[in-house]
Amino acid sequence: MTTVTMRGPRRGDDPGRRRNARRRLAVRRNVTAYGFLCGALICFAFFSWYPMVREVVLSFQRTNFVDAPVWVGLENFVTVVQDAAFGPAWKNTVAFTVLALVLGYGVPFVAALVLNELRHARAYLRLVVYLPVMLPPAVGVLLFQWFYEPESGLFNQVLGFLHLPPLDWLNSTDTALVSLVIVSTWMNLGSGTLIYLAALQTIPGELYEAAELDGAGLFRRIRHITIPQTKLILLVMLLLQIVATMQVFIEPYLLTGGGPENSTVSVVYLMYQYAFNFGNINGGNALGVMLMIVLMVFSAVYLRVSREDKS
Repeated sequence: MTTVTMRGPRRGDDPGRRRNARRRLAVRRNVTAYGFLCGALICFAFFSWYPMVREVVLSFQRTNFVDAPVWVGLENFVTVVQDAAFGPAWKNTVAFTVLALVLGYGVPFVAALVLNELRHARAYLRLVVYLPVMLPPAVGVLLFQWFYEPESGLFNQVLGFLHLPPLDWLNSTDTALVSLVIVSTWMNLGSGTLIYLAALQTIPGELYEAAELDGAGLFRRIRHITIPQTKLILLVMLLLQIVATMQVFIEPYLLTGGGPENSTVSVVYLMYQYAFNFGNINGGNALGVMLMIVLMVFSAVYLRVSREDKS
């Protein structure tokens, strides 16, 4: 006769203990994740949100950071609006943004299309396209300063080779702003091209194969497949492009100093002038608040329109 001995559940097999172990593991993972998240939030709060709040406060004050600040209401805003450079600064900023959209928004997309079609030396050409982004911005701007030299500059030498008259690129009101747009487009070409190229490579190849079987040419494939498939990234890049170009500073600061005749002074460059040249940091903050409000309103309207188009 066989005797069967019944054993209770082993200690390690206790369902309650297993649940507690899983719960402790989940808590440990969540604590780690929230720890990293808190670190990022603290960095954003200290380096982004606090300066924005501080800028708004300073725009309504008069202070020299030695004596106690004095609240002056809208006085700083009235001062900057009455400045003779206020109107040209906004006009130049909008013109720079429009010109940068014509060049800087379309050129990277075209470059990405070309790179996506290549079968050889693709990695090398990606590096060549991205190289300007790896250079410090000041280096790229100063390189173009030599290109724009009236006598020995590369661009005028090319014009001379083509039997065309030389241009006074940075010293003429007709060409100064366009010259800055060319610099900005060249310096930011690589990042936009790689983003577009990554989006293009997510498009299923079967769509292009089906279009080729139907006799669709290159431009029809771009119009009916490429652009619709990359519409989201195109909209996002358009918003980022406008927000970035509205804050143009380094090009007029290093190349033209806002000249000639205020033809390249931008809103951000005028902010710099108020804060560091005119000794009126509160006026600079007032300009910053105006620009921030304009960009916030534009972004809200743009996102609203984009959402309606998707629906």
